[in-house]
Amino acid sequence: MPTEATPPTLRTLIEGGICTIVADNPARLNAYTRDMWEALPRLIREAEADPAVRVIVLRGAGTKAFSAGADISEFEGNRTGAEARRYDEINHEAFEAVGRAKKPTIAMVHGYCFGGGCELAICCDMRWVAEDAIFSIPAAKLSIGYNPRWIRPMLAVMSAAKAKEMLFTGRRYSAAEALAMGVANAVVPAAELEAATRKVAEEMAINAPLSIRAAKESIDELFAHPENPDLARLDHFVEACFESEDYAEGRRAFMEKRKPQFRGR
Repeated sequence: MPTEATPPTLRTLIEGGICTIVADNPARLNAYTRDMWEALPRLIREAEADPAVRVIVLRGAGTKAFSAGADISEFEGNRTGAEARRYDEINHEAFEAVGRAKKPTIAMVHGYCFGGGCELAICCDMRWVAEDAIFSIPAAKLSIGYNPRWIRPMLAVMSAAKAKEMLFTGRRYSAAEALAMGVANAVVPAAELEAATRKVAEEMAINAPLSIRAAKESIDELFAHPENPDLARLDHFVEACFESEDYAEGRRAFMEKRKPQFRGR
């Protein structure tokens, strides 16, 4: 557990094209401190800039919690008066960094996934969930006004009625309920979660990065601006695929009946 020598932190592990960002604060169910919120955008940028990284996974240390959200012990100093708005901005910068990441993002969810932790998971492209996971956004139980910018990612994965239910009641949802709502992509036994998440991350990591980027940009743009999407910008990503070395490699590999070796260029 974190001590004075090992304070709550975010740490990264890179292996096999997968960058795992670990919220390490198990004494508080991996709640995010202000320093952790501030560090997350930088770590996402570093993963985006690293050509060896193909997929980004967010998780909590251990198996008890993805994250219990913001560290409530800091609320008196950080979420009152003028500081409350700045703390909100720091939260938003973290959520935006995850939601707008150029590379695929996966939340690997064990146990508690509450408040800002739940929002972080929702901001990821997908969520692989253990059977013991519990989801909740209890803002209404603390009289916290939920930033409208954070509701858009919710509406990308659940209906408006379910988003209202989650925010109005502040109730807890099981993994099975999260799957039915669209929050979870898959639910697996807790002992199998790490292997299941790694399997899907590896499936993405061996595929063509430019093709995945084009699909990700298109889906996000079409959702954010359904009536007036920037199709010219999206066409650029598609054209970049056809002009790439990877497209030539994909064709050659198909003809030679071998697995392609994509380089993202």
